[in-house]
Amino acid sequence: MKFNWFQKKVKKALPTFFIEYENNFLEIPKLTIEETKFIVFDTETTGFHKIKDRILSIGAVTLTNNTLNINNSFETYLKQDVFNPETVHIHGILKNGNHTKITELEALKQFLKYIGNSILVGHHVGFDVTMINQILQRHHLPNLKNKTLDTEFLFRKSKHAVYQNTLPKKRYTLDNLCDELNISKSDRHTAIGDAFITAIAFLKIISRLNKNNNLTVRDLF
Repeated sequence: MKFNWFQKKVKKALPTFFIEYENNFLEIPKLTIEETKFIVFDTETTGFHKIKDRILSIGAVTLTNNTLNINNSFETYLKQDVFNPETVHIHGILKNGNHTKITELEALKQFLKYIGNSILVGHHVGFDVTMINQILQRHHLPNLKNKTLDTEFLFRKSKHAVYQNTLPKKRYTLDNLCDELNISKSDRHTAIGDAFITAIAFLKIISRLNKNNNLTVRDLF
């Protein structure tokens, strides 16, 4: 009883925006792949250290019914005291550049509202999820609850059986996927650009995996 009382107190202490996010997971119906909402997202960061580095930009696009909805995209830039000038040549985001920037907390609120209980898709998605979770932890909030899919993992699954023995040894960058799947790299290294490219890759990989038209959401995990 004391444990349940403590859980309720913690729940009440959470801010409204996070409770609304968590409520999306109370009842999740079983859907077909066509009915499922996938959010493909990417982050641009000051570096790759999960504690020291920070997110500079978040970009995301929505996929439903094997269709990319470009009218329902998400892009935001974050104010940061932490800044690494050595990575500017990669992402092109200047500390005092022309982009309108918002606080980490406001970006978090907007992102959680956008994703809801959707399945999150990304290339090496574990890193992006970790960086979002670091923002959550800095604001004393629980981690993301969404299921995630990594396009590198799915791409390996889509490779012909003849490659199965070599697949675990090979890593695939997003550039590798672009080359193998014939995808333009015109917007590489912006969060929204990489999210769009990853979404195209995801659709092509799903098409490969669903040759018999019997692929389920469960098969992707």
